This record gives sequence, structure tokens and C-alpha cells, in this order.
Amino acid sequence: MTDKQLSLAEARKVAFAALAGTAMEWYDYYLFGLASALVFNRLFFTELDPWAASLAAFATFGIGFVARPAGAVLFGMIGDRMGRRPALILSVTLIGSATALIGLLPDFFAIGVAAPLLLVLLRLLQGVAVGGEWSGAMTVAIEHAPPEHRNRFAALVQLSSPIATFMSSGAFALVLLLPSDSFDAWGWRLPFLAALPLLAVVVVLRSKIEESPVFLELVREQKPVRIPALEVFRRAPGRLAVAILVSMLGVGGFYFVNTFMVNFASTERGIDRQLMVNATLIAAVFQVFVTLLSGRLAERFGPGRITLWGGLATALCALPVFWLLDTREPVAAVIAVCLALSCVILAYGIAGTTLASLFPTELRYSGVSLGYNLAAVVGGFLPFLAQLSLARSGGASWGPALLFAIFGLMTALGGFLAARLAPAGVHFFETQHSKEAA
Repeated sequence: MTDKQLSLAEARKVAFAALAGTAMEWYDYYLFGLASALVFNRLFFTELDPWAASLAAFATFGIGFVARPAGAVLFGMIGDRMGRRPALILSVTLIGSATALIGLLPDFFAIGVAAPLLLVLLRLLQGVAVGGEWSGAMTVAIEHAPPEHRNRFAALVQLSSPIATFMSSGAFALVLLLPSDSFDAWGWRLPFLAALPLLAVVVVLRSKIEESPVFLELVREQKPVRIPALEVFRRAPGRLAVAILVSMLGVGGFYFVNTFMVNFASTERGIDRQLMVNATLIAAVFQVFVTLLSGRLAERFGPGRITLWGGLATALCALPVFWLLDTREPVAAVIAVCLALSCVILAYGIAGTTLASLFPTELRYSGVSLGYNLAAVVGGFLPFLAQLSLARSGGASWGPALLFAIFGLMTALGGFLAARLAPAGVHFFETQHSKEAA
């Protein structure tokens, strides 16, 4: 199969549309994480003591990750059979609608136990939608890009994460300025309701992008795979296992920092919650630079190797990060969040190319989706597991730090294996696949 891409200028437009949609989708998803730490534990799990309420809120947060493999199968089938474009429009519409409905949901004081049950249902819908969003956006951006620029375009789409962090943390930082009664009554709902106008903009942008030229060529040359997810398990189980390892830190580590560490610092160490939300905003600035750096480094050293380095850096910084939080000093807390997130992003920034390099075109949407979202089933519960580890360690921070380090080492192993399977990224794998087919 030959490589055919749009011009560089046209490829940038496609990448921008992918970036905008994924930023909106992550904004919706990240809102739930922040609300789990700041709102849901108090307004939706009211009858529980504070520790148990936090545990219940994080469990609800993690449930969304359980639904993501179902979304990976559904949207993978749409993306690999019908096209990347319709899958991307449908996924962003689903999560935008679910997020707005969360903003309208009555709390426990209004409708009792129905409130947390409905919250869980809407979180499941968010999970299904995200199961096909990131992988689809990354796939379409990479497939439109010239081979020599694929790592840069992959990193460009990854900027959706810090943009979403700015948007979600910024939105919560603003509504936290309201009096506590107003925040609890209606203020926290405003960031969720903002999903509707954002959705309208993104749907317009994505409706204007062209279908992936690589996918169109695939349709001309051969019939799409009937059930792509099954073919991934049949033809590439080893590569799927590597994809899961590569994704562990990006999925679990990010939410560990932006959700668990915010709750840990404010609840367990008495650091002001407004300061911790602001710390995620400052860390997002570092995230932009580290994401772009990871793309440039991947062009020189290969995406798998950069994934390896990011995983190792995370494992090394795990204990120092919590030592900083244990000081209860505001400046130290901000440094801890920035350091932890920067190490995670070094691996996550280039994850798109690392994952895409593992699968051929006809299975790429499904393979990337499954790898990323099967990792999410475990990684999404990292905040929950970290909260449990606090009980086992008597409130000491070594338990969460150890979990953070383990996730870093898993992704380091995935990066090492990915570098051996596809040392030059997507272009290398497609070239090898074409020779095998011939």
C-alpha cells in the first residue's frame, strides 16, 4: 500500500480539526475528574463519611473507563469500516450531550439515591464516547500527514490535553470564586453546560474535514475487515499487549495527578483546594512545552524510545513528588504537580505515533482504540486504588507513590518493546506490511 497524504497545509487543517474536537472531548472528561474531587463526593454521596464519599466519587470516575473498551469496539468498527470522519463526529456529539446532562442533574438532596445512579449512567456514556475519540483523532491526523512530519502532527493533537486542562481547570477556578452556597447550588454546573456551545463549534469543524486518504485507498484496494476488533485479537495479540502497556501511564498517570493528587493535597494534607486547581493550570503550561518537545525528540530517536524515557522519569520522580506534598508548603505543592505531570507527558505526548506504528491501516483505528482503552480499564481506577492505598499505609504517602512508579515502569516496558517492533514509527510498519502483502 502506498502512502498518500494531503498537502502539508491541508494536513494542518485536518490536524487542527482533530485537535479542536479532542480538546473539547477531554474538557468534558476532565470536568468529571475535577468534580469528583471537589463536588460529587459532597453533593451526590452525601450520606457517606468524607473518606468513603471520596472513594465513591473516584469509583464513579473510574466507571467511565470500564465503558471505554465498548466504545473502542463500536467506534473502531465505524472508523475501520465506514470511515474515520463519521466516527469522529458521532463520538464528540455523544460526549457533549452526556456532559451537558450532568450539568442539569439534580443532586442527592433533591432526588435521593437516583442522583448517583444517573450520574453513573451519564459517566458510562462519556466513557463509550471517549473510547473512540482520541484514537480516531490521532489516526486521522497521522494518516493525513507526510511521513516525515507524523511525530509532530501526533504531538500537535496531544496539545488537546493541556488545552482541555486550561479550559476545565480554568472553568472550575472561576466558579470556585463564587460563595460556597452559590457554588454548590448552581456554580459547579456552569462548566458542564458550556459543553453545548463547544459541541456546536466542533461538529461544524469536523464536518468540513476530508476522509483519510489512506482509508480511501484501503477501500479501493480491498474490502474493509468485517469485525476489526476481533481481527486485532486474532492477528496482533502481542502488539495489542504492547499498546496496552504504552497507554498505562498516559491514561492512569494523568488522572492520578489532576484528580487524586488534588484531592490528596486538599483533603489529607490541608492545602487549599483553590491552590491545587491553580497548580493544574500552571502544570498545563509545562505540558504544552513537554508535548512539543516529545514530538521533536521522537523524530530524532523514535517514538518508542521517548515513551521508554517518560516511563522511567515518572518512576524516578514518584517519591520526590509526594515528599513535596508532605511538606504542606504551597510552592512545593505546585512544583510537585508540575514535575509529576511533565514526566507523564514526556511519554504520553508521543503515544499516538507509538500506538499507530503497531497496527496496519485496516486495523489501526480499532487497534489504537483497544490498546488505549483496555489500559484505561486499569488506569482509570488509579485514583481509586491510590485512595485505598492511603488506608493500607495509615495515611502515609508511600502507597500512592509506589502505584505511580509501577505505572511508569509498565509504560517504560511498553516503549522498549514498541521501539523494537517498529523503530521508525508508522511509515516503517506500513512499508514492512506492504512487502509482506506482496
